[in-house]
Amino acid sequence: MGDIVGSDLNKEILKALRDLGREATSKEIAEKIGVQTSKVSCRLAPLRKKGLLDSPEKGKWVITEKGIQEVQ
Repeated sequence: MGDIVGSDLNKEILKALRDLGREATSKEIAEKIGVQTSKVSCRLAPLRKKGLLDSPEKGKWVITEKGIQEVQ
């Protein structure tokens, strides 16, 4: 999975958070999908802006109901 790009990577991020079922750091998400942490980190804020993720605590991310629907 090392060469995921664009919206595919966004979907993988959402799926990883859905599968983890808990708050996770960008490093944990990156390890789960097999990419560099920097590739995940730069996508988290835009996904949050779209309402697909939330950050209840600095550096921790969770998928929202809207995010779950996006990857079903």
